[in-house]
Amino acid sequence: MNELVDMIVKKTGVPAATATTIVNTVIDFLKQKLPTPIASQIDGLMSNDAGAQKAEGMISDLTSKFGK
Repeated sequence: MNELVDMIVKKTGVPAATATTIVNTVIDFLKQKLPTPIASQIDGLMSNDAGAQKAEGMISDLTSKFGK
């Protein structure tokens, strides 16, 4: 998760605390909207930076498939 927060800070210039809130908000949203088998894996993915990279790739794949 730290890598994702750092990326948001670098790209937007917002403070780290704000970026952390953004990441947590998106994670909570995804957990509510995704099917349960996928949503239950989000915390595990975000528990380390390698997980954050995987999650970022998954989100990119989803956005390319669904056009947003």
